Amino acid sequence: MRFLERIENPILRGAVEWLVLIGLAVLLFFVLRAFVFRTAHIDGFSMAPTLEHGDWVILNRFVYILSAPRVGDITAFPNPENPSEHFVKRVIATQGDTVDLREGFFYVNNERLEDDFSSAPTGGSGLLDFPITIDDRYFFLLGDNRNGSQDSRFAVVGTIPRREMVGRAGVRIWPPGRVGLVR
Repeated sequence: MRFLERIENPILRGAVEWLVLIGLAVLLFFVLRAFVFRTAHIDGFSMAPTLEHGDWVILNRFVYILSAPRVGDITAFPNPENPSEHFVKRVIATQGDTVDLREGFFYVNNERLEDDFSSAPTGGSGLLDFPITIDDRYFFLLGDNRNGSQDSRFAVVGTIPRREMVGRAGVRIWPPGRVGLVR
């Protein structure tokens, strides 16, 4: 930075160096936030027990530039009724999969979804007409707390296009006692 060499006053030169450094740091932050990471706040209990109300997670945005979301990923997407808010849910089915809801249990490609989160039958009003086949570049997402989640089974949310998926949850950064990888 040759222009700094022209500043004769050492105090002024030091101040300008700090301003340049701070400006670069702010620029780097915005570039990283735009292309690499974003944070999400968990508001509610739809992802319990994996993510609890009040948790903060870092979403890896870059991973979905390199590859498609996979079954099991926890991701965020805009709330269809209030796009300034985001829902955080788990990918259950991907493009080409068939999802059915029979007797309160989900089936993906005719295999009952067996995970740690579907111990109670799921249902509710406003459901999609099952079975459904997931369109190209769309995904079916559910909250881990199936009976306390507004997710893809409901017509108001439906399947989620890849372009709306913000990123994959990777690390819980708050609260301090629960900091760690999100599984």
